[in-house]
Amino acid sequence: MEAAIRKNEEHYTYADYLEWDTEERYELIDGVPYLMSPAPTPTHQKILAELFTVFFHYLTGKQCIALTAPLDVRLNADAGDDTVVQPDMLVVCNRSKIDKRGVKGAPDLVVEILSSSTRSYDSYLKLNKYLKAGVRECWIVDPEENIVRVYKKNDDGKTTVEEYAEHDTVTVGIFPDLRISLAKIFADAKFF
Repeated sequence: MEAAIRKNEEHYTYADYLEWDTEERYELIDGVPYLMSPAPTPTHQKILAELFTVFFHYLTGKQCIALTAPLDVRLNADAGDDTVVQPDMLVVCNRSKIDKRGVKGAPDLVVEILSSSTRSYDSYLKLNKYLKAGVRECWIVDPEENIVRVYKKNDDGKTTVEEYAEHDTVTVGIFPDLRISLAKIFADAKFF
């Protein structure tokens, strides 16, 4: 990070982020760069592939679109532009938010799949940023426990959380006719 990012600055913006000459990947939260962890595990990737496949097929021919990382999501692009994240998976229903660099503004749904190195970062810091930015539904998937926590923004602005175990079926809040069997998502996902 030392050679690629100017040391004397304490607060960075998306413009700074674009200038960093490094092979390492970063996320930017409130102007602070966070080094992304090494490549995901096979378990992480299998769960991501299963979830993405369900959403991709469900959304085919519809206005909303499912996307996966790496993809820059500029959560506060119109107010400071100092938060750039890369959720494992996201759904965007307003396609005008998608530009040549990624997504500008809050997606409608994000999915973060926890790993040992990102557990607290994803489930606290990033989750709070997503909810504050207006993401309507956030899924935190825990492959160690085979559970999914779904955080939903209500019409009154309050957030509810529901926890689902490996044999439960989740009704997607933003798509009430989409029900996802977690048994299928977690099946054969543990490789070690």
